[in-house]
Amino acid sequence: MATPSYIVDAFASTRFTGNPAAVCLLDEPAEAGWMQAVAAEMNLSETAFLVQQADGFNLRWFTPVTEVDLCGHATLASAHVLWETDRLKPDETARFHTRSGLLTAKRAGDWIELDFPATPPEAIEPPEGLSDLLGSVPRYVGRTPFDLLLELTDEEELHELMPDFAGLSRLPVRGFIVTTRSNDARYDFQSRFFAPATGVNEDPVTGSAHCALAPYWAGHLGKSKLTGYQASARGGIVKVETIGDRVKLHGQALTTLRGELV
Repeated sequence: MATPSYIVDAFASTRFTGNPAAVCLLDEPAEAGWMQAVAAEMNLSETAFLVQQADGFNLRWFTPVTEVDLCGHATLASAHVLWETDRLKPDETARFHTRSGLLTAKRAGDWIELDFPATPPEAIEPPEGLSDLLGSVPRYVGRTPFDLLLELTDEEELHELMPDFAGLSRLPVRGFIVTTRSNDARYDFQSRFFAPATGVNEDPVTGSAHCALAPYWAGHLGKSKLTGYQASARGGIVKVETIGDRVKLHGQALTTLRGELV
């Protein structure tokens, strides 16, 4: 049976920017091995698999090599597809049941608002050799449930980083959120995200990383509503708002491909 499938540029206002995610709409739950094989075939940073249930959709995310517990851009892409294909009405909230609990998405004009758990970092001593692997000495190192968050002092250094991906992949974390205050007045902070252990050396725009960036920069800048720019080659804007133990992520999305898995 054919499976409707889409590729969506998430956290993007123009095509071929932001972070592309594949979205597969299943009629029934599939085996994890098959979903992993599909994600490897798609070879994007994330492929999302949705199955409708009574009170929303079951949602799982796979990189080309592993299943992950939380993914922002593929959730944004999934919600976009549900509205675009009329599986949800324009004013209907998308409800996703995931490994990270219930996540929701709703339309807010031309933007989509995601409701995600906040994952603020806790300061730690840097792992041995981290600066050499990163190619920079961070001014702050913190641990989130998934990643290390590293603040640099210089935005230009952030843009020019060329880490040792093989070395970073051996450290026991999902990925590395590297961030600085922004010199560009349009943004409050900028970031990049490296996750070589999951098969993604650099992710173009990472919603789940902003679950840590939002509370971190809210505390440093003294405001709950912020605009972040992920400074990858494709680039993307994520607007964030910290509300207690939750983070609202705002992004845009565009479909670039429609097809079927056969």
